Amino acid sequence: MKIIGKILISSVVLCFMLLSSNTKAQQYEISKKYWIFFTDKSGVTFDPFTYFDPKAIERRVSHNISLYDSTDFPVNEHYVSSVMQFADSLRQTSRWFNAVAVYAGNEALQQIRSLPFVSSVEPIQSNMVLASFAIETDEDPSPDYPLMYQQLERMGGSFFITNNITGRGVRVAVFDAGFPSVDTHEAFAHIRSNNRIIKTWDFVKNRENVYDYSSHGTGVLSCIAGIEEGKNVGLATESEFLLARTEMSVREPFSEEENWLAAAEWADQNGAQIINSSLGYTYHRYFREDMDGRSTLVSRAANMAASKGILVVNAAGNDGDNTWKYVGAPADADSVLSIGGIDPGEDPMTSIKYGSQPRIKIDFSSLGPTYDKRMKPNVCAFGKAYVAQETGYDYAYGTSFSSPLVAGFAACALQTNPNFTTMELFKAIEQSGDLYPYFDYAHGFGVPQARYFTENNSAERKARTFEFVLEDSYIAINISDFAMENVEGFSEYSYGNVLFYNIQNPDGTLHKYYVLAVNNKEVARINHDELVKGQRINVSYLGYFSSYLFE
Repeated sequence: MKIIGKILISSVVLCFMLLSSNTKAQQYEISKKYWIFFTDKSGVTFDPFTYFDPKAIERRVSHNISLYDSTDFPVNEHYVSSVMQFADSLRQTSRWFNAVAVYAGNEALQQIRSLPFVSSVEPIQSNMVLASFAIETDEDPSPDYPLMYQQLERMGGSFFITNNITGRGVRVAVFDAGFPSVDTHEAFAHIRSNNRIIKTWDFVKNRENVYDYSSHGTGVLSCIAGIEEGKNVGLATESEFLLARTEMSVREPFSEEENWLAAAEWADQNGAQIINSSLGYTYHRYFREDMDGRSTLVSRAANMAASKGILVVNAAGNDGDNTWKYVGAPADADSVLSIGGIDPGEDPMTSIKYGSQPRIKIDFSSLGPTYDKRMKPNVCAFGKAYVAQETGYDYAYGTSFSSPLVAGFAACALQTNPNFTTMELFKAIEQSGDLYPYFDYAHGFGVPQARYFTENNSAERKARTFEFVLEDSYIAINISDFAMENVEGFSEYSYGNVLFYNIQNPDGTLHKYYVLAVNNKEVARINHDELVKGQRINVSYLGYFSSYLFE
């Protein structure tokens, strides 16, 4: 009986513990995360000279941005403390949007909504996806100097390197899921020895140490500024860096947009001129119609960063070969330089010969346009790269690595003209694209070229490499006699054998676009009944661009 009694007592205790545990779980489940937006910033004071790093002051002055912009003023502490009387916990505070991110249950939320200085409440439910993934391969990754050379030379990197353009003095913020071994890896020794990691912050753990967790950020940083055995992995080898851990990891992609926003405000405060962000928010929270550059908080935050004089470079995403397909947020933002990925194995500029139909875009790279029909991505770079890892080096796949390759390029471009405003730099990088002014929704304006920033970039007259031939029922795109006579190895598989063309609607959007292998004099034939009045046929081939208006 005593034994049975003990068993009964133990069972009651166990049931109580389980009931208590379930009650706590229920309480936790109904406590959700929200942005609480305030009506004003009355009564707050602000001194920009104590708040901002001198480089942030310099950036604002050069961009004619007020040092007393109200979006930089702190949030009213009385408003915050009043909200915290009801909320469970405080996550982040945003000066830019005059808001706080909190956990709160339904009843508490109703009380918070009733506060006279609360203007609106927005739920936070987003999941982040890093724009990279692993692909099984038998390739030996170490060392791969050909790929390391090509990932930079595809952008004309030698023009920067030989002119000693290294991103010197440009401050770059990198948002990622961790930077293990950046404090010890030989790829970053040149950065550490010159004390060019200015600040670090882990927005997930609220601490300075970022040299842990996912090695994704290590690979990304190497694509911006790494050096292996005296050879460049990235172009901006003399830039300064702010390293922010904003996401949890590749295997556990559940972090929130408030970390991105908090990191952007921190980067602004600490003088960043460029932000590289290799992540995106898509179907894990949003619908296709939300990808308009305005609906998501992270896209609004990216546009705000641009308005503060920061060039935001963001991966287009890796959804090009799944049901989502399109760029996510913040790559959809109007003022974000969104970067697509091309395949080095099928890029004719690498002179690697594959099948008869080149797919210049790497399969997974996300596509444009945005939901409101703006062109994205803006430019592109290799979607497979040779990168530093926690130990050694490896191959990496994803627009996660296309983006930092271009961010390093952008730092060098800014060094060539420190007076560039953010949008002047943005437009110059677009105009340096090897397809410009041609564009499409896979490649944007093509791969940016360093020559544009190191040589006279005034418009040169390109030799005519193709022509439009007008027939009664169709329009043909034919290779010119000049190209056939002067392009070396024309009949072989070379750069001369890839032609881009699109059909553009009168409103500027694209109806269709194509990348074609050139195996004959006539490359394409467009029937008149495929066109409507006012559409244009735009063609780019061997650096020559021409357009035909269908009337």
